[in-house]
Amino acid sequence: MSIPVNGVAVPARVRRLAGADDLVPVWRNDLGGLTFRATGAGGIRYVKWGPRNAETTVEGEAERLAWAAAFAPVPRVITHGGNDDEEWLVTEALPGESAVAPRWSAAPETAVTAIGVGLRSLHDLLPVADCPFSWRVADRLAGAERRGIRVPDHLREPPAEVDLVVCHGDACSPNTVLTDGGGVSGHVDLGALGVADRWADIAVAALSLEWNYGPGWTETLLAAYGVAPDAERMTYYRELWNAT
Repeated sequence: MSIPVNGVAVPARVRRLAGADDLVPVWRNDLGGLTFRATGAGGIRYVKWGPRNAETTVEGEAERLAWAAAFAPVPRVITHGGNDDEEWLVTEALPGESAVAPRWSAAPETAVTAIGVGLRSLHDLLPVADCPFSWRVADRLAGAERRGIRVPDHLREPPAEVDLVVCHGDACSPNTVLTDGGGVSGHVDLGALGVADRWADIAVAALSLEWNYGPGWTETLLAAYGVAPDAERMTYYRELWNAT
């Protein structure tokens, strides 16, 4: 996953969805998907486009956003759709910028603290008992198998899932949006949201810090989140993320 730095061709579907709005590419994922910021008379929208894949769908993300919006700050869905070859999702913008925007990459302590606070807030706000989606280990392993991924045997015996929350499902740094003052505006990219052990999110968040801000930020994240280290769960969920 990366922020596009060179010329990016605008897919025809994105151009039609954006109309006359100005388009700026803001994200590219490893599956060929692109996200554009569309700015026009009606304000700012985000257009997420990609080829169909077996990992997540925009229909699934739209359902998750609609559910989560009743409890936590997430983007409002404007429209979504797809065909045999491609799919798309258009949402309103949250105020602020991604936690990996240049201003926050240059202020990692502020960004990492906000990521930890924001993740804890998301976990506290979303009600486990009411959540219709799962991101538990058994479901992730089953999904990997459907996609033809061979998961190492030792990952098939996870630590006990005793601390369930509604997880973001991709708690990497770019998916936290910060206000101009460095607070938490909300979260984006919730295509895998579902009930799981909270460490499934925390481990990924900590791993992402290394990619985006360099090593040495895990303690800051855990302190901001408000949890003591759990080396067993941290290691397991990092390995599961990398394997699946």
